[in-house]
Amino acid sequence: MVRRARLAAVLTLAMINVFTLAAGVAVARMLPSRLAALQVPSVAAGPVSRAGAVLAPAADGPLPTASGLRSALAGPLSAAALGPRVSAVVADPVTGRVLLAQDGTRPATPASTAKLVTSAAALAVLGPGATFTTRVVRGATPDRIVLVGGGDPTLAVNRFPAGDYPQPATLSSLAAATARALKAGGRTTVSVGYDTSLYTGPDMAPGWPEGYIATGNVTPIVSLEVDQGRLTTAGVPEDSDDPSNFRPRTTDPAGMAAAAFAALLAADGIHVTGSPLAQDAPAHAASLASVSSPPLSAIAEQMLEESNNVIAEDLARQVALATGEPASFSGAAAAVTRELGRLGAGAGLRLADGSGLSPQDAIAPATLVRVLEVATANSRVRPLLAGLPVAGFSGTLSAGQSVFGGIGGAALGSVRAKTGNLGTVTALAGLVTDRNGTPLVFAFMADQIPSEGMLQTAANAIDEAASALANCGCR
Repeated sequence: MVRRARLAAVLTLAMINVFTLAAGVAVARMLPSRLAALQVPSVAAGPVSRAGAVLAPAADGPLPTASGLRSALAGPLSAAALGPRVSAVVADPVTGRVLLAQDGTRPATPASTAKLVTSAAALAVLGPGATFTTRVVRGATPDRIVLVGGGDPTLAVNRFPAGDYPQPATLSSLAAATARALKAGGRTTVSVGYDTSLYTGPDMAPGWPEGYIATGNVTPIVSLEVDQGRLTTAGVPEDSDDPSNFRPRTTDPAGMAAAAFAALLAADGIHVTGSPLAQDAPAHAASLASVSSPPLSAIAEQMLEESNNVIAEDLARQVALATGEPASFSGAAAAVTRELGRLGAGAGLRLADGSGLSPQDAIAPATLVRVLEVATANSRVRPLLAGLPVAGFSGTLSAGQSVFGGIGGAALGSVRAKTGNLGTVTALAGLVTDRNGTPLVFAFMADQIPSEGMLQTAANAIDEAASALANCGCR
């Protein structure tokens, strides 16, 4: 029975890789110029070589032994740059058997590996096909309308470049539909309000310094924003998914979105009086127009690939809303924690936010491994796996996209993992197929790096550990 289950797991991972490669070719043909260095494969005019076996017959590869794993990982995980608190877990995703544990149940600062927890909870509670709606409703008077934020974390002002995925809902589409509805009712002059009442509490999490906005890590978390608060050099919404944009973000995301919407209405022939004002929409107000986000599966994939903090915080709040908790940082943390408990992965978990930006977060490596095991078995959570960066090829595991971008050796293409780093924290958690073809799940964490200047060296050591695991026969 275990043999059949392991065979199914190997085949599932192989199909994920095949699907990813096929989708990557299709998307790469539409990539913007900033990624033009990627070479898309093409069909040769004639035969290049004789075809051979593409894949060996699926086999029940032997599990590595604890002693073999300790020997393979001892060098990289004992690197001085990692500091005195290094924890690790390696497990068999088929049976859940822990193969190696080094302080595996001790909670550690997770940094962005916390996004695994947030995405698992959101997918489990809401389902992969869930969408988030931004609406325009009638105001308290006939000449007033209200833009109502629905917590869509991918909402944009205008259409993104064709090569960006996923394509978000836009305020330009919403304004055009609103203008048509107003004109159909004989009205061409309105004032605009905007409603952010869906979320409650502070817009910055415990432990977040104001500098997070100035360094482009996050914008204040509200239920109405565009482009995750990213700005161009001219100070306007970027209208492109650029995770390398570390310019300061807006400090007033809702006001910026409302101003952009009012300008779009004016361009569509509606005269807008005054400036947009924050206000709650009237109860049971009639809807004029709405736009909906891409499905949650695509949003979660984007969030994990580029480690998007704003998306993570919005998804955590959507879990809170769906489970009856306040849509605040504390309510979201409680909702995500409770859902992880329901999934069997709630031990060793303490959250202050949904993105891992807060140093007050704490997650045990065994918990991250359990989340990955749940994703392999639970169809609602499984889209999480498709969002994991691929070593050397995508997201924060590709060159120049994070401190983990130098990953190489046997890890290339065989490790799919979520990265995490703060000033003196580094972590990596994901899946790997070892040299014997055996799928494994792992989490490596170090949260007491001696100094921020040693972060890159510490990340290199974690990369080396992942590569050693991929190269491991480890008997």
